[in-house]
Amino acid sequence: MEYVVFIFRQYAVTLGWAITGAISMGLGLAIGMKIFTWLTPKIDEIEELKKGNIAVGIVLAGLILAIAAVVAITVMPETVH
Repeated sequence: MEYVVFIFRQYAVTLGWAITGAISMGLGLAIGMKIFTWLTPKIDEIEELKKGNIAVGIVLAGLILAIAAVVAITVMPETVH
């Protein structure tokens, strides 16, 4: 019985970290994209993507991956570090 409680507790902790990570990723992407568009005022990234500009897509993909790496390291539980 103790093992079952332990397993459910681990699932609850994992679910909590998943929710925390999802919220953090959403906020991180929103803030990161807002800062990026603020730093590049002469370029409308979304419009360029609609035109098929692959270079802008690559830059935005790199930005998203960089934000994801920072959020993942920040949200990671201490026991994993």
